[in-house]
Amino acid sequence: MSSKSGKSGTRAPEQTFEEIKYLKRLIENETPVLVKLSNDEEVRGVIEYYDASFIRITRTGEPNLFIFKHDIKYVMEDAG
Repeated sequence: MSSKSGKSGTRAPEQTFEEIKYLKRLIENETPVLVKLSNDEEVRGVIEYYDASFIRITRTGEPNLFIFKHDIKYVMEDAG
């Protein structure tokens, strides 16, 4: 019997950088998105900027928003 309880010695990577690639693509293509927040509110717009803590959403006819990432359930492309 192994002292590692059958688990391999490799760990999952801390960061895959897939989030960064996805956000960059959304910004470059100016893709409309739907952002579902943890309180179930929905925000629609275009992601203009992001960093480790938040994203900036540009909206037509409404104020632009900075949204903390810890308040986001998910981001998806908005078919309109």
